[in-house]
Amino acid sequence: MEVKTSLLDNMIGVGDMVLLEPLTEDSFLENLKKRFDHNEIYTYIGSVVISLNPYRSLPIYTPDKVEEYRNRNFYELSPHIYALADEAYRSLRDQDKDQCILITGESGAGKTEASKLVMSYVAAVCGKGQEVNKVKEQLLQSNPVLEAFGNAKTVRNDNSSRFGKYMDIEFDFKGDPLGGVISNYLLEKSRVVKQPRGERNFHIFYQLLSGASDDTLKKLKLERDFSKYNYLSLDSATVSGLDDAANFRTVRNAMQIVGFMEDEMQSVLELVAAVLKLGNIEFKPESRCNGMDESRIKDKNDLKEMCELLGIEQSVLERAFSYRTVEAKMEKVSTTLNVAQAYYARDALAKNLYSRLFSWLVTRINESIKAQAKTRHKVMGVLDIYGFEIFEDGDNSFEQFIINYCNEKLQQIFIELTLREEQEEYIREGIEWTNIEYFNNAVICDLIENNQNGILAMLDEECLRPGTVTDETFLDKLNTICADHQHFESRLSKNSKFLNDHSLPHNCFRIQHYAGKVLYRVEGFVDKNNDLLYRDLSQAMYKANHSLIKQLFPEGNPVKVNLKRPPTAGFQFKASVGTLMSNLQTKNPNYIRCIKPNDKKASHIFNESLVCHQARYLGLMENVRVRRAGYAFRQAYEPCLERYKMLCKNTWPHWKGPARQGVEVLMTNLQVPAEEYSYGRSKIFIRNPRTLFFLEEKRKQCLEDLATLIQKIYRGWKCRSHFLLLKKSQIVVASWYRRYAQQKKYQKIKHSTTVVQSYTRGWQARKLLRELKYQKKCEEAVTTIAAFWHGTQARMELRRLKQEVRNKHAVTVIWAYWQGTKARRELRQLKEEARNKHAVSVIWAGWQGTKARRELRRLKEEARRKHAVAVIWAYWQGLKVRREYRKFFRANAGKKIYNFTIQRIMQKYFLGLKSKLPSMSPIDKTWPARPYSFLDGVHAELRRIFHLWRCKKYRSQFTEEKKAVYEEKLEASELFKDKKALYPSSVRQPFKGDYLEISKNPKYQKLSSAVDEKILLADVVNKINRANGKGSPRLFLLTKKNVVLADQKTGQLKANVPLTDLASVSTSSQTDGFFALKLKEGSASAIKGDFLLSSDHLIEMITKLHRISSMAADREKLNIDILDEFLVQFKQDKVCVKFIQGSPKNGNSVSCKRKNNRLLEVSVPASS
Repeated sequence: MEVKTSLLDNMIGVGDMVLLEPLTEDSFLENLKKRFDHNEIYTYIGSVVISLNPYRSLPIYTPDKVEEYRNRNFYELSPHIYALADEAYRSLRDQDKDQCILITGESGAGKTEASKLVMSYVAAVCGKGQEVNKVKEQLLQSNPVLEAFGNAKTVRNDNSSRFGKYMDIEFDFKGDPLGGVISNYLLEKSRVVKQPRGERNFHIFYQLLSGASDDTLKKLKLERDFSKYNYLSLDSATVSGLDDAANFRTVRNAMQIVGFMEDEMQSVLELVAAVLKLGNIEFKPESRCNGMDESRIKDKNDLKEMCELLGIEQSVLERAFSYRTVEAKMEKVSTTLNVAQAYYARDALAKNLYSRLFSWLVTRINESIKAQAKTRHKVMGVLDIYGFEIFEDGDNSFEQFIINYCNEKLQQIFIELTLREEQEEYIREGIEWTNIEYFNNAVICDLIENNQNGILAMLDEECLRPGTVTDETFLDKLNTICADHQHFESRLSKNSKFLNDHSLPHNCFRIQHYAGKVLYRVEGFVDKNNDLLYRDLSQAMYKANHSLIKQLFPEGNPVKVNLKRPPTAGFQFKASVGTLMSNLQTKNPNYIRCIKPNDKKASHIFNESLVCHQARYLGLMENVRVRRAGYAFRQAYEPCLERYKMLCKNTWPHWKGPARQGVEVLMTNLQVPAEEYSYGRSKIFIRNPRTLFFLEEKRKQCLEDLATLIQKIYRGWKCRSHFLLLKKSQIVVASWYRRYAQQKKYQKIKHSTTVVQSYTRGWQARKLLRELKYQKKCEEAVTTIAAFWHGTQARMELRRLKQEVRNKHAVTVIWAYWQGTKARRELRQLKEEARNKHAVSVIWAGWQGTKARRELRRLKEEARRKHAVAVIWAYWQGLKVRREYRKFFRANAGKKIYNFTIQRIMQKYFLGLKSKLPSMSPIDKTWPARPYSFLDGVHAELRRIFHLWRCKKYRSQFTEEKKAVYEEKLEASELFKDKKALYPSSVRQPFKGDYLEISKNPKYQKLSSAVDEKILLADVVNKINRANGKGSPRLFLLTKKNVVLADQKTGQLKANVPLTDLASVSTSSQTDGFFALKLKEGSASAIKGDFLLSSDHLIEMITKLHRISSMAADREKLNIDILDEFLVQFKQDKVCVKFIQGSPKNGNSVSCKRKNNRLLEVSVPASS
């Protein structure tokens, strides 16, 4: 059985404010707070839903909840947004009534989430199918796209909608969605160029920079750093709980589901990147010959990248930022723009570009989600629009004025539709209608929108008026025309134009709205209403080659030049609001009033003053009074009788007749006064909530009595059932016991019989066993006797065989001994013969040895004699020669012999040296040892000559570039050897020069093109900051004439110093890389002072600087000072740079610290 519940069951506080008694503002707030404290965030005012933002997730939106509220009466369950969505959907599906759901409230009250919940509920309860699911998915996925481009973080809300949205969801006759149409209202495009403190720009900018891939950012010419872009506020760039990177992926996926092509998504991202680039364009004044100031762009890099993204010629857009062309019939006048006008033009272009892109997105989404079938559709509209805005500090401007005007129109239609619905229901039910008194805000709407004397009409008239137009002239006009209006206040009293109202500030006016008085500042009203974009910029945008830009700026087409002034922002908004109101009046309205409980975005906090303020300007109390002006409560006869039938004996428990008669009998029996209720055709109407509470109290008491009666009957039934169960159980137990006892007796008899049988069988078996054993013993005795006899015979035969074997063995042994004796005798005989033969051999060998030794002694004696004869003969021949030639060598024989000997020695020395020469490497220090001491000088000189010769051979292999490198190394040796501790570690490192490959690196193409000369050295250095001693990376470029310093990330030039302005270079004698470029006093480059730099290639940098200055004939030679303490000029002050040995606890890194205003101390680790 289905259990039906009601709004009145288990009620916390009062679920429907119409039933609140007594009705005061305090009781209204107390009821809201009580329900909010118990997580009841929804409350009704009749058919209107009040929703409080809980600022946390609640378990009330599950699929089970959707099923719980599906196809249920509006008042059947506790208040919920699903009840309203279900009521609207069933009215559309079953009664063929077009519906609209109006969601209002201020920023942070939960309007966007409420619209999502309505759409998700409708998507969950409508039909299923592949095509239907696709339409539902597209409708739901349009939200992330519009939120990314139209929502932003504000001080009140991290996901605040900065535009109004109205979506018409179209259904077929079965209630299945076919498509939808989205309309947007008043995007806050001023946020693109400026955001209040603590707020962000639109989400898409941060999502793009955080979530796009590096390749995508490179194509869009963007960097991830938010600080690079002027249009992005930095104080709230990151929001806790908001993952921009993940949201970017969600948006891209949603765009694909909605139907965006890949090239369309790329085009959209290019326009977003162009807006960021546009904000970085800055202007500077430039005086002309006529004395007028003209604006010029400071740095054209961002302009160039933006033009590349949009396909626009740079010169065309640059001219559009500098000149403005005014056309009047046949004349064209071109005027220059000053810096302020140029910034205005830039911001106007950025706002228009983003606003038109957003409108194009809405149009593109509509093309994807629109219904394809051309049959008649049922429509449900969902309006998510900004609530009434009142800034406490009085800083209400044109945007707040427009928003509050829209809310006035919504309040007007709300009152009208609510009263109309009441009146129609009374007429339909046949109830007498009494006129309801209420405040009609038509007079306020007329004050704003009147075509003759309305504020918007006067603002348009002032914008179109020739001559000087300012916000003050607009205020004067308001004072002149509206000063007597009862809802308008200004500096002039409404009673007398000559008396001042000192409660108002200057340049302000006040309007008495239905939600209270609002003070508006007129500053910016005229400019924001004009919303002008110079025609030159429109035409420049139309000339773009970008596929999307031409669609966004059709007025830039020179063929279709329209000299008419474009409609103002106020006129456009008034027209769109009028269209919206006409649309809403054709539909059945359903209202959701969103309220923000606190300004801290925190759960469990209920700020009564803030809620009271919102309740007032939402007109909730007035809504309750209008609802209660007729009948506070109404209910169909069937559920009313079902709920209260237990209060009358005639209707309880079942009423057989019509439900209305039953209700009449019930009310008569309860003696309810006739003026407290009325009978309609299908409903009963109760005038006062006290009557309803009286019925509820009686029902509660009756339910208690019924509960007691039910308990009594139940207990009696339970006891009787228990007794009958016990009785039946006793019979069952007895029968089971008797059966058990008989079974036990039978088992006992059966066991006894088995025992007797077993004993009898045992006696018989034992008797048979004894007989078998006796028979077996007899058989075993015969076998044993036979075995003994056979054994005796076998033993006798064995003894006979053994004796025979012993006789045969004795013969064999005797024979073996005889053979052994014979063998030993023969062996002794052979050994004796062998000894006799060996003695003869030994004697013969001894004799032969003696003969050989004698012959050897004879031969040796003979050889000694022959050698002596030869020696004597040689001496004799020498004596003869000397005697014969003595006459020729008498005077110089010794000298010639000496020279001949020396020549032979030298020849031998040189030949030996030739074979022992070392390698051709100049660093090979080996050399053969000298053979004679008198060759010391020659040996050393030959070693020197050989070294010079192989050095020359080595040098002849050098190219010009290698030769220059070695010359630089030689010069570095002359400058730093034994002077700088860093020098030895630099000897092995080659001088590369261009460490950054400037010409090949695309990142520095712009910098490379800015430097005309050949770059001799390119490296990254650290520029030391005097304030804190910390280094900033800089690009160091050296040419033949200049030293250039540039930003490492952007490549932007920071300093360009001619070498002629350098006075000297100072560095320390330690292992650090610090050096100072000292500039000549009075030179153009010396304005900002000297440069204190740090580099990993200090030796190479200073060597190249010194070499370039030495080679130039028109410059003085650059001085290189190597000191552990020197002065550096920083602007007007001189700072001492002191180098000290660092302690081991500081590690191996060089650190620079500021000790005072005049001392920078560099700590250098001790060299090992």
